[in-house]
Amino acid sequence: MSTNSIHRKGDKALFTPGPLNCTWSVKEAMLRDLGSRDLEFVQTVQQIRSELLAIAETPESDFAAVLLQGSGTYAVEAVLHTVIPKSGGKILLLINGAYGRRMQTMCSYLPGVEVAVLEFEEDEAVNEDQLEKLLSASQTDFSAVCVVHCETSSGVLNPVEDVGRVVKRLLPTCAYVVDAMSSFGAVPIDIEAAGADFVISSANKCLQGVPGFAFVIARRDKLSQCEGNARCLSLDLVAQLRGLEGDGQFRFTPPTHTLLAFRQALTEFKLEGGLAVRANRYKKNWQIVHEGMRKLGIRPLLKHGEKGADGYIISSFHFPQHPNFDFKKFYKKLSGLGLVIYPGKVTRTPCFRIGHIGDLSACDSQKLIECVEIVLREMQVNSLT
Repeated sequence: MSTNSIHRKGDKALFTPGPLNCTWSVKEAMLRDLGSRDLEFVQTVQQIRSELLAIAETPESDFAAVLLQGSGTYAVEAVLHTVIPKSGGKILLLINGAYGRRMQTMCSYLPGVEVAVLEFEEDEAVNEDQLEKLLSASQTDFSAVCVVHCETSSGVLNPVEDVGRVVKRLLPTCAYVVDAMSSFGAVPIDIEAAGADFVISSANKCLQGVPGFAFVIARRDKLSQCEGNARCLSLDLVAQLRGLEGDGQFRFTPPTHTLLAFRQALTEFKLEGGLAVRANRYKKNWQIVHEGMRKLGIRPLLKHGEKGADGYIISSFHFPQHPNFDFKKFYKKLSGLGLVIYPGKVTRTPCFRIGHIGDLSACDSQKLIECVEIVLREMQVNSLT
């Protein structure tokens, strides 16, 4: 159910990985003031937590949805603070992009933690066979293994189920952490099959809410083992869950308006048809953009058919090899036409990124291609095909 530009009322179309275009009704849901201790708000929080578990297809007896104020990065850092012991903590990071490297930076703020990295090329998926070789040869008893599901710096999709099976077979007591920031709600994840203990996402991604809070789908028994690990009061997920399941409230001031918007976003998610239907809309957006770019002679970073290249959340494209191409001018001209794209985040290749998620339709994606063609013509960037 994409209402697209008819209801944007002057807003630009955001072809980004988030924040995203939201429906007018989601934004309208914020036009209320509700007390954080009000019964309706407490019930709203409980409803959201239950519906997130339903989307994750995880039973409430074994898992809990822990909501946390702030961006998705706050929730990732909260998990790292919570799962890694204060003494003798060892963590393995599987990195193939900027968001994996961000976790590495977070770990540098945790004193005494031993950090190991298994790194892959930015345009390649994490390889579970290489992980198995490393874990089989290593004598390290890692406290946690972490991976990003959709690495939005490139668009590559990592095989989190295959990775999880290796982790749980060779390190059965290890916490397996999946950053599903840009995939949850649109790319299926079999959390049980993966053995994932912590799956992290945010309100303003594929569930099409507004920024303001993130959430963790946490395995209850694994989270309970983390009591006392947190080095930071506000990022303690054990204490956060205790508050949510005690009096039903956040420990500290919650983003009330954001949560009201998210409740509406979840209603619209169900009305659209849930994960499968939303995924199909995003896939259609992806297909239109890739076919259009191919006809214009603009090459994708990821090679079609290779492992990890089938992600439909965001795509990276090489800069056109033409002396007249200037990304800043390209970006500014597209923005002037009401279309916002993202600069690249791949370190070794000049790229730009186009997101396919949010309240975007096939018509929006087709308009983007038409405008890219117009802008390239204005810039006299030609003969690319």
